[in-house]
Amino acid sequence: MKKSIYILTILVFFSVQAHSQSFIWKAKVHSFFNNNEFDLSEFKIPQTMSGIQAAPEIGLRFETVHTISGGVNILHKFGSNDAVDKFYPTMYYEFNKNPYRFLMGAFPRDMALDKYPRVFFQDSISYFRPNMNGFFWEISNGKNYLNFWLDWTSQISETERETFFAGLSGRYNKGVFYFQHFDYMFHFAKDFDPIVEKGIYDNGLSLTSIGVNLSKLTPFDELDINAGWLAGLERSRAEDNRWIMNNGFLMETRLAYRRIGVFNTLYIGDGQMTFYNQHSNKLYWGDPIYRAGTYNRSDFYIDFIKSNRVNLNLTYSLHFAEGNVYHEQLLRVKILLDNLK
Repeated sequence: MKKSIYILTILVFFSVQAHSQSFIWKAKVHSFFNNNEFDLSEFKIPQTMSGIQAAPEIGLRFETVHTISGGVNILHKFGSNDAVDKFYPTMYYEFNKNPYRFLMGAFPRDMALDKYPRVFFQDSISYFRPNMNGFFWEISNGKNYLNFWLDWTSQISETERETFFAGLSGRYNKGVFYFQHFDYMFHFAKDFDPIVEKGIYDNGLSLTSIGVNLSKLTPFDELDINAGWLAGLERSRAEDNRWIMNNGFLMETRLAYRRIGVFNTLYIGDGQMTFYNQHSNKLYWGDPIYRAGTYNRSDFYIDFIKSNRVNLNLTYSLHFAEGNVYHEQLLRVKILLDNLK
């Protein structure tokens, strides 16, 4: 009997080792002070957004490629009387085995959509909607990637509409040249209100561009230029149900040397966001200044600290739109601590 128990113990031990598990933890801190000066603008309001986010996570990794993780993202706005102004639960499963990565649950947005331009997601989304709720699938070899994702942003009720994003993005590199694509479709459906009939809206946005990265051929740390076609496709099913397309040219230029850089975005074309006056940022998550049509933004930044753990930077932005010049200042610090290798 004792011999049988001993043998069983040995078998259980090796079985556990064969399916080894490891405890993981993460701790993110993101503090921001973003001052927008748009006093004369018809399309964007002047405001100051500031606060601090704390996002701790704990999890379990097993068989080296599977991870389950849970935590919370807590936001406190500067000047608020409340200790916690926003509370976002985090709980997700991740599969990560080269070249595939899959996420499902409630997970940090910057794990999936950090490459999207501001015309898709304005800066405030990272402050006030830091988590995605849905899934993200990607195949990547490091330089080239293709992904598909879903973000369920509102559950239907008597007061809330059912809303969700579905999108894809990808990039292909060939030498110093590259091709990239971003898009999404936002579905803005009805609620359960039996008294007021509310129409359904579909809001799609697509950007296809080609670029050249000359960073390794010049003294600069970064020298990257890309240009392409931006198309907004949307409709209101409650009205004539026809699709409305707004087109434009979008060009991005990034130049950086050591800790100083400039990032310029130029848009020339139709004003985007046709139904903004009816539903504003409930229907559109991109920067509303793109409603102006022709628009140029120049970000001048300095990285005081730049490492794998801590990033502290200051950005001064000039916005040229509507025949005016607008100013913006952003001071931001990001800290990431973990026990991952």
